[in-house]
Amino acid sequence: MTESAEQPEGREPRRRMNYGEGREALLNAAVRVVARGGLRKLTYRAVAQEAGTTHGLVVHHFGSRDALIEEALAHAIRTSLSTSALEPGTGKVADFSVGLSEMVTADPDIQAFQYELLLEARRRPELLPQIRALYDAYFDATKRELSRILPHDAGHPLTRLVFAALDGIVLHQLVFGEPETTDAAVEELRHLLRLLEAEAEAEAEAEAEADGDSGSADR
Repeated sequence: MTESAEQPEGREPRRRMNYGEGREALLNAAVRVVARGGLRKLTYRAVAQEAGTTHGLVVHHFGSRDALIEEALAHAIRTSLSTSALEPGTGKVADFSVGLSEMVTADPDIQAFQYELLLEARRRPELLPQIRALYDAYFDATKRELSRILPHDAGHPLTRLVFAALDGIVLHQLVFGEPETTDAAVEELRHLLRLLEAEAEAEAEAEAEADGDSGSADR
């Protein structure tokens, strides 16, 4: 009997994936499973079914459910940071978080996955280290870009405030849609950053003038 004859009618044979491609596909599948059904739905079999592969391949790649969760979170961080323009690296307010609404529209599951795990961590404290690592990556990226924009390093409170605003904006778009509202809110946030930038520059100039006057008086 040939291999094709052994396949159930109407079912296409599963395609063998190479190692890198397999991991990426399984991580994306895990993200979709959690985004749609919550963490309680995350099983090897659910991920395998979503990815169109075998249960054994999921076990082979990750070994444990906790490892799968941890690597899916790391995958979510990499994807979000690379597509959100949270840290464009230019130090220009106009570039900050450009394309945020498009990011949510293009891949809502990867954002929903993170919120699902965030809420689940309230019930399962063992998830907190992974969630802290997730948000620390976002806080660090936000702080670095704010420190490029402002004449002085951004402090922890400002970093938290700015990222909390973006985080809430993303959550609202996931629930309500309305990407145009997201764009308007992000532009308003940029306006506030421009005000902070101007204020910080004025303070720096005033300090420089005061130092110059003090130096003249000492002479």
